[in-house]
Amino acid sequence: MARDIIVDILRGLGAEAIPLGRAAHFIPVDTEALRQEDVALLEDFAAMQPFDAIVSTDGDGDRPLVADASGFFIRGDLVGAITAHFLGADCVVTPVSSNSGLERCGYFARVVRTRVGSPYVIEGIAGALTEGGRRVVGFEANGGVLLGSSVERGGRILPALQTRDSVLPILCALSAIAKTGRPLAEIAADFRFLAGASGRLEGVPTENSASFLGKMAADAVYADTIFAALGGVANINNQDGVRITARNGEVVHFRASGNAPELRCYVEAKAEPRANELLDWGLALGRAQILES
Repeated sequence: MARDIIVDILRGLGAEAIPLGRAAHFIPVDTEALRQEDVALLEDFAAMQPFDAIVSTDGDGDRPLVADASGFFIRGDLVGAITAHFLGADCVVTPVSSNSGLERCGYFARVVRTRVGSPYVIEGIAGALTEGGRRVVGFEANGGVLLGSSVERGGRILPALQTRDSVLPILCALSAIAKTGRPLAEIAADFRFLAGASGRLEGVPTENSASFLGKMAADAVYADTIFAALGGVANINNQDGVRITARNGEVVHFRASGNAPELRCYVEAKAEPRANELLDWGLALGRAQILES
């Protein structure tokens, strides 16, 4: 199981790995929509004793869960960015749902945006390599990393692996701490990401989501009206769902889940409390508009 393998890997590489909170039953973990009880658990773990980081994965072990020394959850797209930077990537490939800070941070010569889903990231990686990408790293907003090109470090080669992986980002985050001697929270802050939050409305039929998204994409007046509380709409991106940048600079992105009757919502704001508030607003907006349609 992933929880046992990760402990073995970390200890084998010289880390002091302390298992925490081992459960006797399956606990679903969605690294794009972490439950409040998971957030509280991470904070409780961090208060037990000093840790450099707290790490875990989702149920099938292909998405990392990483928290800093205080138990604060490092969102998957930021973990992906830390991984790509540590590996020396000149190009990152990631879905449109990942944080807009990737373009602003200045660490990557090129950022390729795709639709949500690893097949699209893999397609984007292939295109980036064809177009001259020297070291290409792909990742999803959930933190799963797809290594697009082999990486040489210290005379050893890590071969490309274009399938979602949780171990590499965990190792890169911990290695960045060891290499720099800095806390993970400081390393993460260097990327200057806007605070992000994400959630979902469950039990929403695909056709209902499609109707809501289609109306926003096609009717600029409608979109501007329902976003009046944020100053209206500055930009709409329809690459996957509808990603709206409001005139106040905040971002609200709606898309239908590809594997469940859900409407996903991703937001960006300047501070964590505001991001959580904006997520609640976005989910309430989506619920109200779908019920009215």
